[in-house]
Amino acid sequence: MLATAITVAACATVAIPVAGLLARRAIVRSGNAGRLRITGSHGIDEQDFVQIGELAQWLSLRGEDRTNPVVVEVHGGPGSSNSVLAGVSRDWERHVTLVRWDMRGTGKTLRRSGAEGQGELSFEQLVRDAVDVVEHIRERLGVQRVVLMGCSFGSAIAMRVARSHPELVSAYIGTDQKIFDGGRDSADYYAALDRLEQAGKKKELAAVREMGPDQRAWSAEQFSHFSRFASATDPHAFAAMKSLVMKSLWYSPLHSLREIVTFFKSFMVSAAVLPGTAYLDDWADGTRFDVPFFVVQGACDLVNTPTRARAFFDDVQAPVKEFTQIEDAGHFAAYKRPKLFLDLLVNRILPTLDNARHGA
Repeated sequence: MLATAITVAACATVAIPVAGLLARRAIVRSGNAGRLRITGSHGIDEQDFVQIGELAQWLSLRGEDRTNPVVVEVHGGPGSSNSVLAGVSRDWERHVTLVRWDMRGTGKTLRRSGAEGQGELSFEQLVRDAVDVVEHIRERLGVQRVVLMGCSFGSAIAMRVARSHPELVSAYIGTDQKIFDGGRDSADYYAALDRLEQAGKKKELAAVREMGPDQRAWSAEQFSHFSRFASATDPHAFAAMKSLVMKSLWYSPLHSLREIVTFFKSFMVSAAVLPGTAYLDDWADGTRFDVPFFVVQGACDLVNTPTRARAFFDDVQAPVKEFTQIEDAGHFAAYKRPKLFLDLLVNRILPTLDNARHGA
């Protein structure tokens, strides 16, 4: 849950003369558009708004071969659209059809209907929307089941869909896996306090201390502040936001300058979801999954720690399960090491599917 922390990296990224920055942006975006182009007769490249629940929400379907397995990705944040990372994951589309979704409160979906037109912004509604997205993709692509890939905050959503709807899901992948425990473990809170103290951030330290360790008492604004403070003092997360997320956003051929503004607005709008997550408990919801269960975690992730993800994983009962820890990576591990993730996807995950060719 990175929330407004990304804005800190943004400020560090754009401190360059504007005219030269825009000129270079145009050149790089043009090259990126060429690399993203899918021209084969068996490929698919569709971006459109689809009625999900009561709201038109943006979906992207991309892949070199329609007969490849289908991976539906659920982005994190909340409010952090992964569509900006299309260039980073381009090679994945040679092996799978990759479906991306800007959930309500986020990105292109937010821009289309505005903040007041997003309907119910709650964790439960996002889970219902995710099920509807999967149902739509099954019908659109003619597959029985999909691989469901949840990223960071989105992994909490995707994991619930995989647990409760195994008839829709052929395998679950959690990257930067987020685990809720009903507020029992406050280690992340105290670790953030230590980092703020070591960094000499007295004002931020005082604000976090005033919030207290019990997230069940936090407001949406306090959740956003904590995310910003915690992530800004995590060197791996901050570096990834600056060199990966912000760079990808700035040079994305899929996003206009106005949509860059919306990208940041998404975090503020989507923060309304966060207070309702404080009581969630993944252990209480159940550790049995009737689908293959994979977790890919950065060894240095201080946002969603590998220790907590591993603790939940160890209790999981699934037909197949595997935990991969990527060394020298923090948050955004799969995108910091996209070739390594692709190797895991092709050689470890897809072979577990009942029918890898059709994802059914």
